[in-house]
Amino acid sequence: MVKVVICGASGRMGQTLGRMVNDSTDLELVGGIDLHSGCFFGADIVPTQEMETLLKSKKPDVLIDFTIAHAAVENVKAAAKNHVALIVGTTGFTPEQRETMSAAIKGHVPAVISSNFSVGVNIFWQLVREAGILLGDYDIEVIEAHHRNKKDAPSGTAKTILQILDKEIGDRKKLYGREGMMERGNEIGVHVIRGGDIVGDHKVMFSKNFETIELSHRAYDRSVFASGALRAARWIVDKKPGIYGMDDVLNLKKTT
Repeated sequence: MVKVVICGASGRMGQTLGRMVNDSTDLELVGGIDLHSGCFFGADIVPTQEMETLLKSKKPDVLIDFTIAHAAVENVKAAAKNHVALIVGTTGFTPEQRETMSAAIKGHVPAVISSNFSVGVNIFWQLVREAGILLGDYDIEVIEAHHRNKKDAPSGTAKTILQILDKEIGDRKKLYGREGMMERGNEIGVHVIRGGDIVGDHKVMFSKNFETIELSHRAYDRSVFASGALRAARWIVDKKPGIYGMDDVLNLKKTT
């Protein structure tokens, strides 16, 4: 059994992960971490300041983090210090925060870090790559939509789309929304929607005179992200220290 601790245990994603770990036959939920103590699916949730005590007593194999950037950095450091493998789905990190996490992880523990753990999104990224290679002279627009409580914009998934396009067609100016009188140039338009309980929609439009090609992915439930994260949790056990992506887990071409 792979022993799992979940950060952000009281949140929507934490509850989804907890339920799915609890329902699995090869994973064991040994604890949760959040701002306040509690319990979920028979496991204790401890406040953040007691994280190290939980890690030392339960000795989990994997810590899964879907929280917010500044909290995730500290969670990564604590897990690495205690030799616990990591699955990180948090987004919105600054370059400095990424450097801090990288320094904590490399040489100490294996970690899968991805802006999206959905298997479908990772295949979608591969299709965007192929389309970018073939349609680099088309006008390109990226549109993403999420629930009203999502803090970072554009989403981590949309940023990965832009990184893929930059790699395949060259670094183009990004125009975030449009207003007023303006001619379209060679930029990539980026558009962000926030509303209601939208789980996650992403679309890339390639347009030229007389035709438009659209690639899109829509998530209907957070379980698609949780399912991918648990797939990564099973995969990461016994891997060498270092930072991996979902493309490694799924044996796909590197997305960026």
